[in-house]
Amino acid sequence: MATVTAPLPGVQSHEENKLRISDYLKWSVDHKIIGVQYMVTSLIFFVIGGALVMLVRWELLTPALDLVQDGTQFNQLFTMHATVMIFLWIIPMFAGFGNYLIPLMLGAKDMAFPWLNALAFWMIPPAGILMLLGYFAGQAEAGWTSYPPLSTLFSPGDGQTMWAIAIHVLGLSSILGALNFIVTIRNMRAEGMGYFQMPLFVWGILATSLIIVMATPFLAGGLTLLILDRVAGTAFFNPAQGGDVLLWQNVFWFYSHPAVYIMVMPGFGILSEVLSAHSRKSIFGYRAIALSSLAIALLGFTVWAHHMFTSLMPSLRIPFMLTSMIIAVPTGIKIFSWIGTIWGGKIRLTSAMLFGLGFLSMFVIGGISGVMVAAVPFDLHVHDTYFVVSHFHFVLYGGSVLAIYAGVYHWYPKITGYMMDERLGKIHFWITYIAFFFTFFPMHMLGMLGMPRRVAVYAPEFQSLNAIVSISAFVLGLSTFIFLYNLVYSLYKKRIAGPNPWRVLTLEWATDSPPPAHNFHGDPVFFKNPYGFGTEAAYRYLEEQEKELGPSYPYTMEPEKRSVVTAPASTGD
Repeated sequence: MATVTAPLPGVQSHEENKLRISDYLKWSVDHKIIGVQYMVTSLIFFVIGGALVMLVRWELLTPALDLVQDGTQFNQLFTMHATVMIFLWIIPMFAGFGNYLIPLMLGAKDMAFPWLNALAFWMIPPAGILMLLGYFAGQAEAGWTSYPPLSTLFSPGDGQTMWAIAIHVLGLSSILGALNFIVTIRNMRAEGMGYFQMPLFVWGILATSLIIVMATPFLAGGLTLLILDRVAGTAFFNPAQGGDVLLWQNVFWFYSHPAVYIMVMPGFGILSEVLSAHSRKSIFGYRAIALSSLAIALLGFTVWAHHMFTSLMPSLRIPFMLTSMIIAVPTGIKIFSWIGTIWGGKIRLTSAMLFGLGFLSMFVIGGISGVMVAAVPFDLHVHDTYFVVSHFHFVLYGGSVLAIYAGVYHWYPKITGYMMDERLGKIHFWITYIAFFFTFFPMHMLGMLGMPRRVAVYAPEFQSLNAIVSISAFVLGLSTFIFLYNLVYSLYKKRIAGPNPWRVLTLEWATDSPPPAHNFHGDPVFFKNPYGFGTEAAYRYLEEQEKELGPSYPYTMEPEKRSVVTAPASTGD
């Protein structure tokens, strides 16, 4: 099919709604601008965090010290890598998706508190800069978990204090954003839209926001005590003066295990949207997926001590082992529902769909290893080894990052008005997918063989596997530049997308691409079943939408009746 390089008939919105780069560099209360600000800022920190881990893997190519002078410098590298990737890449990136899409999906004109929304974003760049400036003041070196006494008595540099203050600010930003999401979802849905007519991405953001509001204040309290120990001479975590180091571990993990779901739950929502849209199939078990998100949010507060099996009292190990295994049940419900969604669908292997399927496969591996480390005897064997590093990255890179990629390829046409280059997108996927597997899967074997994590010098017998991991990591890092190039190249190529190139039924596609200032022309009319593909009602809805907004770029569609597929009608319940 010929490439469309000019506006399609009836599509005038792209130039009318086009914003200048300067609009994204200043204060704005438009949720769409704020969403892009979140995403671009997060991508910058993603590159920084990736560069840091390239240095880590360079050092680990050989068993001896090559790049760094001592273990302290190595500790600083992986501390900042992990912190940047978690608090400045994954969490704010998902907040960017939520800011851009939630009002559109709900039929609202903006977020409930636009000014507060802007404030939440503008707290992130200074916090990130403050954290990175720690390099000039004795960088943080206690890992992203920052356990005392390493983070108090044995980290003399002011960078560790700057790290704690930066995380404090980032946590406050998350709380403000989460409150905004909850109120927006509660009060600003289109007239007649019930909770079980919301897109599943909205459910993912709602569950995430509830976790943030309930859990992040605990981290804030722990950070306050940590900062006071460092700068005011208190002894909350100093056993020699009556403190307790396990107090920090309990408070930190009470936040940080639910925080794993803060980093994954929006990805679950993205996956539901992508798999349904690109297989032209109604979601299997809509209510089960929606309610399982709330179940995960609740159960996430009952499993924190499985991170402490080696330091916890033996009598508490079994209860936390059981809760850690039970929480796999609602996640398993989602996995089987997604498989049921694509089963028998008219699958189109777009870049978004490939990354969605990649998420599904890699996250399952991370989930299986998660059940393994939930078992006390096994966890005692692999604690603080590379097995844990592998599990963590299969969940957060194989899950969160692949979901982010899927979301970008899926919603890029809506955000920019242009289609991304599919050829580059598929090259990006296959290099990323293969390099990711060979980066992190061998770490399972390293961990089982006994290689500890967070060490720069290791036994020579581990070098072969480490070389495979490092070389694969370098390829994985390079694959990111294909993605970044595609983002810019597609803006230059200007394949006009039109309002609804994927012919999706959720409400964000029922307006121009990019959307106008107040999102919709008049009051939006939503389709009662946002995943009701293959029905005559859905076909009529899309045809009416096309008459009103103009045709879309038929990138993967057949010209006639392209929404009517072989998938059976479904209520989605």
